[in-house]
Amino acid sequence: MSDDDRILAAAVANNAAWCGLVCRCAGLPTDLGPDLWSTPRRSPDAYPDAVTLRPGVPVDAVLAAVDDSAGASVKDSFADLDLAPHGWSVLFEAQWLTRPAASGTAPGLLWRTVDRDTLPLWLAAHGSDSIRPGVLDDPDVRLLLATDTDGPLAVAALNRSDAVVGVSNVAVLRAEPELVWSDLAMVARRELGAHRLVGYESGPDLLPPVAAGFEPVGPLRVWVR
Repeated sequence: MSDDDRILAAAVANNAAWCGLVCRCAGLPTDLGPDLWSTPRRSPDAYPDAVTLRPGVPVDAVLAAVDDSAGASVKDSFADLDLAPHGWSVLFEAQWLTRPAASGTAPGLLWRTVDRDTLPLWLAAHGSDSIRPGVLDDPDVRLLLATDTDGPLAVAALNRSDAVVGVSNVAVLRAEPELVWSDLAMVARRELGAHRLVGYESGPDLLPPVAAGFEPVGPLRVWVR
């Protein structure tokens, strides 16, 4: 396995771990096997019902693991599934991203780690209610909020697994997106250690992390029923 393949596998596994944590904290059952992470009940808004963990997972196995009704979604981590014949369509395509741990220690924005008291502020800034307070009990998770005197500037989530830190749920409200991504690399090191960073973005949202030193390592696709 090449270095890129190992990084890609770590990124996929990290994202599946994050999805699993969010679902379990929402009271949903989850299943993790060598091929697939899944939940048989509908996941929280903006979270998939299944994530493929290796290339070549059979379509029948994916569909058997989820509630195959309208609104279901699957993260096709290697962009190699064809669910169209089964009534699914592509919601979006994206790129897995990675970069080494940051060397800087002084972010440009004022970032705080969210606790249960400030979680409502994070959720309001993110525009979501999918993340439950129990997520904050995991020592490998940080929800981050950047603010100034006028309120939130940006939010993000970090989760650590298998010597990588996933960067997700990045929402920029009133800041320079490239600065936000550069900051997150430094804050991730401060909060969770000097680990390689992984994540994914799509469309125009790819440009700021790439400008901040992230590199694409493979495509993914999200399907919706």
